[in-house]
Amino acid sequence: MSIPNASKYVIIGAGIHGLSTAYHLALELKKRNLGGGEDILVIDKSGIGSGASGIACGVVRNNYFQPAMRELMAHSVEVWESDPEAYSYHPVGYMQISPELMRDDVGTIYEQQKSIDYPSTFVEGASDSMAYMRELFDDWQAKGITSVLHEKKGGYSNNMKCMQGLAGKAENEGVKIIGNVEVQEFEFSGKSISAVVTNRGVIQTDYVVIGAGPWVNTFWKMLDLPQSISVNDGKKIHENITMWRYYCLQEGTLGVDPKALTTNDGNCLQSFTLIPMLHCTQTSMEVWSPISCGGFITNLILVSAACREELLLMMSMEQAMIFQWIPTVRNHRILWSVMILLAFCQHVVFRTGFFVIGVSRISGICTKRNMHLVDWGHWLPIVFPVFDVYRENCSIIADSNHGYKMIGVGKLIAAQIMGEKSRTPGTFPILQV
Repeated sequence: MSIPNASKYVIIGAGIHGLSTAYHLALELKKRNLGGGEDILVIDKSGIGSGASGIACGVVRNNYFQPAMRELMAHSVEVWESDPEAYSYHPVGYMQISPELMRDDVGTIYEQQKSIDYPSTFVEGASDSMAYMRELFDDWQAKGITSVLHEKKGGYSNNMKCMQGLAGKAENEGVKIIGNVEVQEFEFSGKSISAVVTNRGVIQTDYVVIGAGPWVNTFWKMLDLPQSISVNDGKKIHENITMWRYYCLQEGTLGVDPKALTTNDGNCLQSFTLIPMLHCTQTSMEVWSPISCGGFITNLILVSAACREELLLMMSMEQAMIFQWIPTVRNHRILWSVMILLAFCQHVVFRTGFFVIGVSRISGICTKRNMHLVDWGHWLPIVFPVFDVYRENCSIIADSNHGYKMIGVGKLIAAQIMGEKSRTPGTFPILQV
């Protein structure tokens, strides 16, 4: 498809933010008799969902310590719930399973969720927490757990199915989405952007939205915005803080039969029904290897989240785990680390060809190690997202690696472009240039 030489609105990035903004902006224009999707062009240097959104783990949660983030996520959950089929959204809920050192903070999250009528249950105490988890899994055994926050809303979404569904909704409204278009620079009229210069031609425009995920710094530089800022932590001002920081996160899946993790009432992950997302944080555990090297894990922090499609488990690690006797291949190390957590939480047996762990829940071969997904995340100095207007006619959605779950940000930005005042997105501007 050839690119037009002009479009009233140009949205850069065909991920969760760009597509959501395009769809909701089309609805806003139509509602006001100001045009419609035919006035909107979405461009991406590759294609739909080719960046972070396409490999996101898909968890939708409202588990934030900051009130502003919770209000924002409550709004996004409403958007997820508005069309679960198109967004491939499974509202199974979310559970934060925590040790004592997190108990007070998680309790605060619960109280603030109550204040905005976000439904959740908070269980305190080791025995009550264990009893609550064993209502789901009768072989739950993780020790040191003293609180469970069970969010009744939220869940997960299948990443690329959602991207295709969201793109379809936008295209049905007349939005054009064109891939293989790479932005090279902007042309300006005064302070405002007048055109987007791409590898396939120049596009004249009245308004630009940038939802480019971890590529935000590329556009930040094109707009000649500061590469470092001052941050006030409430006690003192920190000077020359780098605006954008990056980290590399490797994620993947284990090839385990989804029917292996079945709840007491017979539901399993494969049914996409009643099993909530599980987030278990551990500060101290002992798991013993049956091979000659003996005991090997203490004082680690691990996080696991049961996840999406046919894939049983998605993992991330909050502390590096390096074991001298584990093969140096990084994928093996990650695989073993996640199996360790499963064994700690439930009676699990995994056979990988070189390890056996656990007792007797799952007996079988675990050989699939799909670890090729490498996610580059971008962090802001204060870790919060930035949603703001720069150069008078350019909205930037910089989610600070919180992005996929925030499908509602595009709806808020669309309303903001139409002149509506919304406290929710306005909570997060960091600087105005």
